[in-house]
Amino acid sequence: MVDYQVVWITGASSGIGKSLAVAYSQNNVRLILSSRNRTALEEVRLLCKTPENVKVLPLNLEAYETLAAKTEEAIALFGRIDVLVNNGGISQRSLIKDTTLEVDKRILTINYLGNIALTKALLPHFIAHQNGHFVVTSSVVGKFGTPLRSSYSASKHALHGFYDALRAEHFKDNISVTLVCPGFVATEVSKNALVGNGSQQGTMDEATAGGMHPDIFAKRMLKAIQKKKPEVYIGGFKERAGVYAKRYFPALYYRMVRKWSVT
Repeated sequence: MVDYQVVWITGASSGIGKSLAVAYSQNNVRLILSSRNRTALEEVRLLCKTPENVKVLPLNLEAYETLAAKTEEAIALFGRIDVLVNNGGISQRSLIKDTTLEVDKRILTINYLGNIALTKALLPHFIAHQNGHFVVTSSVVGKFGTPLRSSYSASKHALHGFYDALRAEHFKDNISVTLVCPGFVATEVSKNALVGNGSQQGTMDEATAGGMHPDIFAKRMLKAIQKKKPEVYIGGFKERAGVYAKRYFPALYYRMVRKWSVT
């Protein structure tokens, strides 16, 4: 019997995914790293403690119709998969009135349809082995909405509904779900975020630049994964407070969110 886990991480070429891959590699695991950028993935592989135990598998979440075949490729790399970290995605920085429907569609396609397409493709493998763990990088705005992130927030809310249902449906199959909700993390997410016309913002938000270092975030995320927490919020006081304000003091939250600086 093998004594290691096989972990598949999407969005692994930068930011949270990159830091999580390096943190995971300190353990006795086999890693599969995915994103669109093969060159960047290879660079992350070399940062891992045992690069020989890391495989690179480029994929595009937006092309969700290709993900069933990609899942078969992933399983073949080590013969099985134990944990899927659905981390890939794209953010948004635009007002609703300035955002085209094509931008809304693209964000939802990548963040929601691409995410669940990969999960649905891997689910039969988990059921057959009566074991598996889906980890999803959501956001605190998957629990409440803020200005400039309407479709991004909607895509993350959708993930919570889907994975809460999956957790309930497949509890008897020994399949776990961990929803990870970051606050501000100092990554390139704001530079890559889409604005209303579909172009990238190209600049770093002040709030993002002042966020948690991704290496610190990844260590906290890994602990939550290892404990199989159903849901975890990782960020500063303000972001975490927003989650509880919306839940317990909604009238206060509605007043607060109008005044927040979210860039």
